[in-house]
Amino acid sequence: MRLIACTEEAHSGAILAILNEAIVNSTALYDYKPRTPENMVTWFATKRANGFPVIGAEDDDGKLLGFASYGTFRAFPAYKYTVEHSVYVDAAHRGEGLGRTLMEAIVAEAIAREVHVMVGAIDASNAGSIALHERLGFTHSGTVQQAGFKFGRWLDVAFYQRILATPLNPVDG
Repeated sequence: MRLIACTEEAHSGAILAILNEAIVNSTALYDYKPRTPENMVTWFATKRANGFPVIGAEDDDGKLLGFASYGTFRAFPAYKYTVEHSVYVDAAHRGEGLGRTLMEAIVAEAIAREVHVMVGAIDASNAGSIALHERLGFTHSGTVQQAGFKFGRWLDVAFYQRILATPLNPVDG
């Protein structure tokens, strides 16, 4: 397994498949309908325009096993040092430590890019993701009860954050 920078050309289809499996079979994403290839064009364009990383884990044959990324937390200028991250692992490779590897890589990338706070919005029933975040130094910062409705039930979203030591010299404006 190796970590790589994902590109639209090489990884869009695999990322789409991983996301769509999560949409259809879990509450990891509060979407109802699978995404389309056109959605991925916009997704990658947004990542490129904002300089947001997409880190993937590939096997020796070049198959994408999972990915992590981050994006805008809120669209107001004072939030410029805060990002919301996500990590997804192919269903066939969950439980192999890839989530931790990808999370460690995206945190390192955030530090390198002088992010100050990373936020994860996690379905409150996702004990595995919550435990992973806690092991990596994220702390619970609040839960919005009944924030979503999927699979015939109300879903609570728990927010986990990690404060990083960067940037050394933050600026207003």
